[in-house]
Amino acid sequence: MRVLHTSDWHVGKRLERHDRTEEHRAVVAEVAAIADREEADLVLHSGDLFDRALPPVEALRIALDGLVGLTAGGERPVVVVAGNHDSPDLFEALAPFVAHFGIHMVGRIKPPGDGGVLTVETGAGTAHVACFPFLRQAQTVDFMERADAWYGKYADRIRLITERYSAHLAEVSGPDDAAFLVAHFMVGGVKVRTGVPRGERELHIGQAYAATNQAVPTAVDYVAMGHIHAPQPVPGAPVPAQYAGSLLQLDFGEAEEEKRVVVVDTSPDATATIRSVPLAAGRRLMSVAGDWDDIIAREDLDDVYLDVTVETDGPDPGLLERVRERFPLVVKVRAAYERPDREAPESAGRPLDEIYAEYHEMEHGSAPSDDLMSLFREVMEEVADAAS
Repeated sequence: MRVLHTSDWHVGKRLERHDRTEEHRAVVAEVAAIADREEADLVLHSGDLFDRALPPVEALRIALDGLVGLTAGGERPVVVVAGNHDSPDLFEALAPFVAHFGIHMVGRIKPPGDGGVLTVETGAGTAHVACFPFLRQAQTVDFMERADAWYGKYADRIRLITERYSAHLAEVSGPDDAAFLVAHFMVGGVKVRTGVPRGERELHIGQAYAATNQAVPTAVDYVAMGHIHAPQPVPGAPVPAQYAGSLLQLDFGEAEEEKRVVVVDTSPDATATIRSVPLAAGRRLMSVAGDWDDIIAREDLDDVYLDVTVETDGPDPGLLERVRERFPLVVKVRAAYERPDREAPESAGRPLDEIYAEYHEMEHGSAPSDDLMSLFREVMEEVADAAS
């Protein structure tokens, strides 16, 4: 059986002021084209279909059209679980409407015999798929509480659930069937660039949200993992297991990553084989630093998103406008110069906008513009309204 594993589409995600709708549309279409070219029998999507729990209408359209495109006219089953960016309720609401296309959307963790393990028929035979959407640390899983004492640690909760799925798979799988786990969680030991912004939410890649490799079951042919955007094997997994990674470079911490999908070939009497198929769609992200004259002389920066650091002698209030005029796809701009040591502004009892103005002058060497202060005050009002 040939399986295409994809993950972390994050449809609807912007890169600060830059809309990436067309990039998402193109890369999702590329994934469908790869599935057709590779003649995949089954597609596994391991979560974060959307970037927000309530995606914009166009993001909803792109993602659902993409899933339908992956089914090859209903001939190829597609299984997708909810990630931490997805809404479990939205997945469960959409599930009955997309089921007739051959798309199985699983938003919540369920008992193995009640939707937690799916059995689907493919052109190459029967596949059993254990579905493990993202487990929030405070979430209670009723079927586990009825069966065993509830464990306090997040890693133990994940391990106990995958053990149940693994036992069920061993019971229902025939000698010629294929078995899979598709899941959205972090296994300790994954490698990601740190110290720079990344597409994964930091809260959910801390150690409190990490499982151990004991959570990877052995009664499966392949484990399709999501949540980590850097493509890589699952550390210490006892069976073939991969993080497919995100489709696009979503932030500058992903700038050096080659994006991909994973093609998996299984057979009853051999270990699954794995191939990475690189993705070409989408702009690259680059961080550059140096003298302004050297930066503008480069010819490789015109069609990429940029994080620019310009070496200056001091504050340069017109730098942002100059960089944007030369490089329309710039995302971040900063001036690098020697700053005297200064204490952080005193905050007790002072208005937030006054504190921010003082911080801006200390950090950037110039007072914030009137437009920036107006925007800051609008955000303050929105936060106050949301909290009331």
